[in-house]
Amino acid sequence: MNIRLSDSTSAAAARLDAQIAFAFNGPAGCVLGRGTAAQVAPGTARTLAARIDDAFDEAGPGQMIGGALPFDRAAPDCLWLCDTTAPAPITAGTEALALRDWSLTPEPAVRDYARSVAQALEIMDGEPGAPGALQKLVLARTLILRAADPIPVSALMARLGADPSATAFRVQLPPAPDGQSRQLCGATPELLVEKRGARVLSHPLAGSARRQIDPQLDRAAAAGLEKSGKDHREHAMVVEAILDTLTPWCRDLRCPEGTRVTSTRSMWHLGTRIEGRLKDAETPAVVLASALHPTPAVGGVPTTRAEGLIRTLEPVARDFYAGAVGWCDARGDGAWYVAIRCAEISGRQARLYAGAGIVPGSEPMAEAAETGAKFGALLAALGLPADAGLAGVLRMEEGVN
Repeated sequence: MNIRLSDSTSAAAARLDAQIAFAFNGPAGCVLGRGTAAQVAPGTARTLAARIDDAFDEAGPGQMIGGALPFDRAAPDCLWLCDTTAPAPITAGTEALALRDWSLTPEPAVRDYARSVAQALEIMDGEPGAPGALQKLVLARTLILRAADPIPVSALMARLGADPSATAFRVQLPPAPDGQSRQLCGATPELLVEKRGARVLSHPLAGSARRQIDPQLDRAAAAGLEKSGKDHREHAMVVEAILDTLTPWCRDLRCPEGTRVTSTRSMWHLGTRIEGRLKDAETPAVVLASALHPTPAVGGVPTTRAEGLIRTLEPVARDFYAGAVGWCDARGDGAWYVAIRCAEISGRQARLYAGAGIVPGSEPMAEAAETGAKFGALLAALGLPADAGLAGVLRMEEGVN
């Protein structure tokens, strides 16, 4: 059943929304940053550790830092210092939201996205084995959602939190150029790094297949992913990069379970649990997240080459999409997640993001379909058809211009 918030409920939710700097709700529990928030002096990855130390020097008892790191390490981050002990905000339950007079506009169009994928594959095919050759590139596309009324973020968070396999998140971002407030909201399945004392954990995901309604087809999709050489190659690049990055920080590091097929409500993924013990138990989780980010799961291999091509081939700047979101307490403990399956929400508009990993053997339209499937969880949480992101893909497959 579709519902609409009453005027009084909407006003109360809006007041609470204005007090929330960040919130995370997932398998690891709930963290809510509310009340008067002080923004940590913005800066880049190079100055992050010093700025975190300075912020906690001024922190009160029980305060935490939470927020978002941008995809571009040279761009300023958005981190907040605030209390985390306030009660949870009002939510609207789990019924579908009733967005009125909504529309979706792809940016870029599916045809242009597929063309960019083909261009990336041509680059890979032209330089196999060469020094610095492109091995993997993650390309993203977006959907612009416009609705008649402001999108109710608290109600959306309640919907996103219903998936036990993902972590629902929201982070207040700097205002848009026109002064409109912005929030990054989503439900990410991917843990970049969690730190508790000397214990460190990462669970990268790379290699995906769309889940199916029919149980037999769904099992077949999982089995196909498990046997896919292309997807295992893509996944191995991510695991290797994380191991290489964490090794200097750790006394020991291991992958005790190997690579397994895991799932959310909308996607199957290849995942590998990485565990280790830090040399310095006081290393802040956010500093580890900054060192790891961006992994080949959202960028590519080699990193610098991939990031340059992303800026060239993607018409929409990523901003905080495919960055990292999370929190960290004064002891350095915390959890940071890859900012995927998300949207930047500003008033009546939301920009949804989704990406796919391109490696030799990828098919342009299959990658476009993968991004369409990845839009599904957020579209469904917004009360829209989960397959709306696939519309352009299906038209192209049917030969409709």
